This record gives sequence, C-alpha cells and structure tokens, in this order.
Amino acid sequence: MKFHIITFGCQMNVHDSDWLTRALESRGWEVADENSAQVYILNTCSVRDKPEQKVYSELGRVAAHLKRDENMFAAVGGCVGQQIGKGFFERFPFVKLVFGSDGIANAPNALERIAEGADDRVALLDFVSIYEERENPEERTVTMPESRQAFVNIMQGCDNFCSYCIVPYTRGRQKSRHPEAVVEECRALVKSGVREITLLGQNVNSFGKDKGGVGVSFADLLHSVAGIEGLDRLRFTTSHPKDIAPEVKAAFGELENLCPSLHLPMQAGSDLVLKAMRRKYTIEHYLSIVDDLKKARPDISLTTDLIVGFPGETEEDFAQTLEMVERIGFESSFSFKYSDRPGVAAVNMEPKVEAKDAKERLMRLQTLQNNITKKCLENLEGRETVAFIEGKSRQQRGDYTWWKGRDPAGRIINVEMEESDGLVGLMVPVRITEAKNHSLLGKRIGKPW
Repeated sequence: MKFHIITFGCQMNVHDSDWLTRALESRGWEVADENSAQVYILNTCSVRDKPEQKVYSELGRVAAHLKRDENMFAAVGGCVGQQIGKGFFERFPFVKLVFGSDGIANAPNALERIAEGADDRVALLDFVSIYEERENPEERTVTMPESRQAFVNIMQGCDNFCSYCIVPYTRGRQKSRHPEAVVEECRALVKSGVREITLLGQNVNSFGKDKGGVGVSFADLLHSVAGIEGLDRLRFTTSHPKDIAPEVKAAFGELENLCPSLHLPMQAGSDLVLKAMRRKYTIEHYLSIVDDLKKARPDISLTTDLIVGFPGETEEDFAQTLEMVERIGFESSFSFKYSDRPGVAAVNMEPKVEAKDAKERLMRLQTLQNNITKKCLENLEGRETVAFIEGKSRQQRGDYTWWKGRDPAGRIINVEMEESDGLVGLMVPVRITEAKNHSLLGKRIGKPW
C-alpha cells in the first residue's frame, strides 16, 4: 500500500508520524505523494481551535483524492482523533481508522487489517495506565537519519490539568517509559551516527513520578543519556516550571553536552491569571527558577509560551506579562490568543476578553518580543560558536552555497561555504558576523568535522 501522512501540531506529533512511517515501511508499505497515495493518515492537534478546523478542511480536500478508488481510505490520529473519536466515521465515511496517542502503537496493525479487508472500521481510543512500548521497526538495523539528529519519546500524557489545556483529555494521564528503554534507544541512535538527541514529553520534569516510574528521576535520566559516548548535543522539551527539580537546573552546569537552552512556558506574568490557569506556581517562583538556571549556565537561552486574553485578564494583568517578558529577556516565545477548548475548566470562566482586545494585546506582546529577540541576537555579533549543519538555506545568493545550522542554544545560523554538498550532520566552527530579525549570519573559521 502507498500512504501519505499529514502532520499537525507539536514536535511529539512529528516524532509519532516519523515512527508510524518507519513501522509501515517495515511492513512493505511505501511513502507516496498525495496524488498517488492509497491511504491518507492525518496526525492531528487540538491544543487550539485553528488546528482542529484545519483537520476538517484537510479531510474535505483529501476526499477528492479518494474518489479515484473505492478501496482507498483515510485515518485520523492524534489529539483530534482522540477528541472526536467515532464521530469521524459519521461525518467522513471514508475515514476507516481513528486513534489517539495511546492507540498509535497498534495503528500499523489496524491499518494492515483494514487494507486487507479484515476490518471495516477501527477505533483505538482507550487510554492505558502504563506506557506501552512500541515496536521497533529498525530492530535489525538502526538507520542514521541524514541530519544526524533524533527525537526520543520518554513519556506520554500529563497530570497537571491546567484550566485551559485539553492535553490530559486527549493524551491521557502521565505515563513514563522505563528509563532503560529510553537509554537503550538513545545508545542505539548514537551508535548509528546520531550526534544530537532531543528527549520529548508533555512534562519531562515529572518523568518517573507516575505508577510506571521505577525510582529514576528526570535528572538521573539526563545524566545517563548525557553519558553516552559520542553524543555531542542533548536537549529536552517541554518543562513545567512547577516540577523542575534543583538537580535538573544544576545539570545545565554539570553536563557539557546538555545544550544551553530551555523552553520554560510562563503563560502569563500575573499571579491572578496564573492561579486561574491552575499553573501552581507564582511569578516569584518562576523568577527564582530563572535565577538558578542563569547561575548554573550564564549563557543559557530561555524561550517560553504565552497566552493573552485569558478569561478575566485585565489590562493590568497583561501589563505584568509585558513586564516579565522584558525583565527575563526571553530570546523568543510562542504567543497565542486564548481559545475555548471543549471540556476544560476555563470554558466556564468569566468574563471573556473581547476578541479585539485580545488581538491588540497579542500584537503588542509580539512587537515587544521581536525587539527583544533582535537585541539578543545583536549581542552575539563577533562571538565564535559551532554550527550543527541541518541543510541548505532557503535563500541562496553570491558565488558559494549558504548552509543552515544551529548553535548549541538552537539559534539558526546561516553560513556561506564553498562546499555545495556533503555538510549535513557536520559541526562547523563559525564567527557570528551579523544578526537578522530571527537568525544569524556566520563566517566559517575552521574545518567541519
């Protein structure tokens, strides 16, 4: 069977789609473009309203392709798959499989059964209490990705139940992988040639605290993975501020290959709004975390998530958010207008912020952030660093080839080099020559390795 996967949302969805691709390929299925695929798989996101609407729009568009052959069908996975469930069968008759994040482990087998005619429709929507290890489609031969970068899932779900967040309802309660399974996967990846690993989870800081935990903390796991010989860079995402342990903060100063970057969602700068959001920390606590991180790693780059227009947010509350963004100096942030999600507590919170006010606040916040980002990047001009090359830059100019890489903090650096190929996955010493609005330009000062 020829299949095509369309992915929406977070990095965990990207990772899930990559695994599903490899699992189907190991069964003899073939990746195809939209025009020749027989099976369309949508891996979806419902954190905000817009991505959910995109799913319905995408299914409407896919329907035109499915008219080519009555044996063709579609599958919907991820958060919207979990949320709407069997409702997709009624609205879109060509959808034959729906699965949530806990059901993805059995999706390859279900897709095979449907393709063979053994099953007509399958719903994999049950939550499990213990992390179910997925099959390893590369057990015999671990293939190094061209980029020499890899993502490793360490847990699933979340127990925090923030009042605005649908994740616990679509991805279930927290379930940690066995630490030995995580370390073994990382070790195999490094052995295959991977140089950078990112550990993934809804809240990695609480790793091991659920019933699947075996007494190994996230800090313990970080040290184990960082100790794998040959691993040049280690990252992780996402972190909930209330759960970050002193040992994790200290690790930034102790582990040489732990990259000096952390995405630490603040969401709001007002204690009143944070309380309504059920974030379970105060701004004072958040600032103390930032201070500890900067003491452990003075060059650490901090990024964050921010929500504007949360129910009850006043202009004074929003002003406090602007103040905190400027005080902390986040290098970048993902900022959004609040939107109601079905089943979460914030749906019933009043008063709602007028859409025009939320839009205006978002514009002010993003303008401030853009100015801070530019200043942070300008402060790096003249410094030397190492760019891990990911591919060629989109924009090519001049006589040589421009390559895109990232420094240890994850900043994009575009470097002009004589080589027109063969640099993906290599480290290149560079000097920062110019700051752009959201990226850097660099000059190579040494040989790639």
